[in-house]
Amino acid sequence: MPTVAVVTDTTHYLPKGMLEGLGVLEVSLYVNFGGRQEREADMPDFEGFYDELRSSAELPTTSQPSIGDFLAVYEPLVAAGHEIVSIHLSGGISGTVESARQAAAEIAQRGGLVAVVDSGTTAGGMAAVVLAAAAATRGGGGIDAVVARAEAASEATKIWFAVDTLEYLRRGGRIGTAQAWLGGALKIKPILTVDGEVTPIERVRTSSRAFERLIDHLRARQADGATAWMVQHIQAPDEARRIVDRGREMFGTEPLFVSQIGPVIGTHAGPGLLGVGGIAPALLDERV
Repeated sequence: MPTVAVVTDTTHYLPKGMLEGLGVLEVSLYVNFGGRQEREADMPDFEGFYDELRSSAELPTTSQPSIGDFLAVYEPLVAAGHEIVSIHLSGGISGTVESARQAAAEIAQRGGLVAVVDSGTTAGGMAAVVLAAAAATRGGGGIDAVVARAEAASEATKIWFAVDTLEYLRRGGRIGTAQAWLGGALKIKPILTVDGEVTPIERVRTSSRAFERLIDHLRARQADGATAWMVQHIQAPDEARRIVDRGREMFGTEPLFVSQIGPVIGTHAGPGLLGVGGIAPALLDERV
């Protein structure tokens, strides 16, 4: 039976080096800012990008990988005898997964097999899906088992994130059903999730209340058995550390990972984001 390789895109924002240790390959999205285009994978300094974003009147734009970008990753894997499970950010907020499907169709014409999975989410939620799929491959799972694990993780993983303002989502056109909160709502501290598209959870008035609601979400995840927990942020390291401290007290364990979200998603969410989520440890088990 061919071994299965996992491919994803750069919007997982797992800590640097974590993917390499798992043998997962990635295809980069692009950021267009100040007349230059950069591959997100080649941007080591997210801080510099966000400092520029805060002071710029012009919002960057982002773009999906080309079919050729996907083929450049898929072809060597297929040539080495692998089947591929390719996991990507929600098709409701990006055309990335559609580019992957078109590249997979080309590979199929050459006798290779690529199964494309729309994670229905992004950032930490997609990272959990990728980790679950990678665990299934390490356990020797075939392509159907790996896809099933990824889909189960997608269904089970719930992430919440609080942003300082809806302004970046509004300007970037990625506001989804939170559109109903526009107008006077720009001064609130929105709590959102990604369920196919950006979806509103709750409006709160203060940063402290938003912080406590994220803690409440972690508590609910713990009650549901999703005790492999995660924290992400955008230029909010102190607040992220406070969440980690509270999470340690709650779970009695270290987080699965803590990381900063990069420019492709950060362009639309803006600095100050805090995000939390959890996944059941069984979905990260190598046994299939």
